[in-house]
Amino acid sequence: MKSTFISFLIVFALLSSWSSAQLKIGYVDSDTILDNTPDVQDARQKIDNLIQEWQTEIRRMENELKAKQDDYEKRKLIMTDQTSSEALAEIAKLEKELADYRDKKFGANGELFQKQDEMMQPIQNKIFNIIQEIATEEELDYVFDRSGDIIFLFANPDYDLTSTVIDRLKVE
Repeated sequence: MKSTFISFLIVFALLSSWSSAQLKIGYVDSDTILDNTPDVQDARQKIDNLIQEWQTEIRRMENELKAKQDDYEKRKLIMTDQTSSEALAEIAKLEKELADYRDKKFGANGELFQKQDEMMQPIQNKIFNIIQEIATEEELDYVFDRSGDIIFLFANPDYDLTSTVIDRLKVE
């Protein structure tokens, strides 16, 4: 909310400082653009498939761990100290492998993040370049993304560039 207010103040300051000059402002809804871009839908499907594979592997690892834990619980009273410590070490090893796998795939710098970046960055660059072309052609001073932190209290639909960007993406 604070960042939205600050953004509003910045926009207000820019508009009021150049009140003598006519500003041309456009806006886009990047969520709508992304939802209507076939390349994005393909990338999302590929990412979803990867997630499905990784979750299947995690479930397999969890089942293996649970089986080892159950086996240990059933047999711990008849195990020697050495056998018991070996079983506990194996359970600890499986727990670590599971945690490492989750982190490797879904962690902050995991494969999911990298794949999303790898697949989406070229698409985002393409959309950004089209927005820049349209802004230059229409001699716009600013183009805002209304799906971000900036909230519009009013936006004239005449300045909405979303459908123009989508149309250009279809041509390319």
